[in-house]
Amino acid sequence: MSKYFNLRLGKTQLLINKKSFTVILTLLLLTVAMVITSLGFGQMKVNPVEVVKAIFGYGTDMNQLVVNHFRMPRILLAILAGAGLAMSGAILQGIIRNPLASPDIIGITAGAALTTVGFLAVFSDRSNALSVSIQWLPLASLVGAVLMGVFVYLLATTRNGVQPIKLVLIGVGLSAAVQAVTTMVMTFGPIYTAAKANIWLTGSLNATNWTEIGIITPWILGLVVLIFFYTSQLNMQELGDDLATNAGARVQRDRLVLLILATALAGGSVAFAGGIGFVGLMAPHIARRLVGSVYGALLPVSALIGGLIVLLADLIARTAFDPLVVPAGVFTSLIGAPYFIYLLFKTRK
Repeated sequence: MSKYFNLRLGKTQLLINKKSFTVILTLLLLTVAMVITSLGFGQMKVNPVEVVKAIFGYGTDMNQLVVNHFRMPRILLAILAGAGLAMSGAILQGIIRNPLASPDIIGITAGAALTTVGFLAVFSDRSNALSVSIQWLPLASLVGAVLMGVFVYLLATTRNGVQPIKLVLIGVGLSAAVQAVTTMVMTFGPIYTAAKANIWLTGSLNATNWTEIGIITPWILGLVVLIFFYTSQLNMQELGDDLATNAGARVQRDRLVLLILATALAGGSVAFAGGIGFVGLMAPHIARRLVGSVYGALLPVSALIGGLIVLLADLIARTAFDPLVVPAGVFTSLIGAPYFIYLLFKTRK
């Protein structure tokens, strides 16, 4: 029995792996179920039937207000940010060929955090409002993420290529240094900026609004479209520099483009969701166990798993300690830190 579906679109023929298709469909259904569940839980509980009615504009005015205006934006942000961080981690693990690589482990998230906190400190006025448009915030995060990613990559590169352990150690060291600078910016900045930035650094989806969703959605989706044009180059990167070059790939150029795309995803995600840690590390590893290492399937599965992780963390964060709302990043770190230690032990040789 064939492992593939043969799909014809005019003159184009697509081969779709049956296992990957089943996994993606299952994760999509699980995501829909999690969204409906999350929309119904909170200080005011709404049953699933009423949630679905409210989504489509039916039901009571109160249900529509709670579901569509209070909860839907933060749930969409959880999915988008989780998907962005997961895909960024998958790309970094591919181009670096290191299972420990992820945006937060090698310092990309820390670089984005520094420029984002700096943006909040510099452009906030005494009335607690930004003096410039919030639409510039993803650009600030992107600049910090790209600069940090390139710097770490260059420092870890030798004549024989990137040394995996060296890259991780340099990333951890620079991340600690940048976090110290971030703390200084918060300390010398206005007190309200420091308080807001401190919550943001932990990774909080609280007070998300539709304006932010309108900004991050085209950002993430646009980058995802670009990345899927580079799936074949990602597969070539995992062959190693020599084999990829012999196969006709432009290794250094492709690596630079993919690094920029990965850092752009991470920068855009943390700009609004904050420093949610370890999603970019965990999601790609789980995805590889489900569909293997072919990036045509690995990227969408990683994105769906990343969205589910952040969505579940946010659900626990805002319901487990009600009426307190704990940042979602606390729960991803509680799971991710032991998982990182496990991977470090597993790859110690």
